[in-house]
Amino acid sequence: MIQDEARKTAFVLAGGGSLGAVQVGMLKTLTRAHITPDLIVGASVGAINGAYYAAAPDASGIALLERIWLGLRRPDIFPLSVFGTALGLLGRRDHLALPGHLRTLIESQLPYRRLEDASVPCHIVATDILDGTEVILSTGDATAALLASTAIPAVFPAVTIADRPLMDGGITSNTPISAAVALGATRVLILPTGTPCVLKAPPRGALAVAMHALNLLAMRQLLADVDRFAERCELLVVPPLCPLAVNSYDFSHTAELIRRAEAVTERWLKGDMQDRDPRWTLAPHRHRAD
Repeated sequence: MIQDEARKTAFVLAGGGSLGAVQVGMLKTLTRAHITPDLIVGASVGAINGAYYAAAPDASGIALLERIWLGLRRPDIFPLSVFGTALGLLGRRDHLALPGHLRTLIESQLPYRRLEDASVPCHIVATDILDGTEVILSTGDATAALLASTAIPAVFPAVTIADRPLMDGGITSNTPISAAVALGATRVLILPTGTPCVLKAPPRGALAVAMHALNLLAMRQLLADVDRFAERCELLVVPPLCPLAVNSYDFSHTAELIRRAEAVTERWLKGDMQDRDPRWTLAPHRHRAD
């Protein structure tokens, strides 16, 4: 893919919980190929990956992001406790967990404090709780924006920014193509997290099932958005992993997801998949695991 100065390229990073690890592999390969964006748009975990990438869109920045992912464990992101869960179920608070670990991770590792200080313009998508509209955060406190974009309803508390209570950006637009187009992008490179297609059984646990359901809904929404914006900009979809047997609540396969995504993206760039209709990589399907 040749860069064209007349075009404005956006990297759009989807949400997807633990499957956000695949975006690290995608970014590693794109960076080696010297494919860079003019702006970055992300929702949910894609917002976090996008914000770190925007700090240093080069091999060193990707290496830092990979180290962070390789060190993550489920309790680092979802620090659930019996006491916190009980408070939520009893209606004493509107969330099950506090994002303290995630806040610490952002504040200790993200090298800028305000979104406008990123090396590449970075736009974070969140959802207004009151009216359900998409909110694009392009300036201001980076930590607050990322906590808002990842505030899964009922799991984490909402984040109020400019008097607007905000929650997970994936609720309105898990892969925010619309935001990228509104920001002037003429070429949109989508980095989806994909969805598991060879699970032998549903994930175990209420939160795991909820995360899985949100992931399935998000991929269907992405398909609809690809159709909606196909004539308004050039759309390219980095193919997600297939077959995939990892659900979006499972953080135990990070290294494998990164490695596989890196290899798949490299094959895609060599032309094996690039000329195909992007929808073929996203359509819901099932097949047996090998």
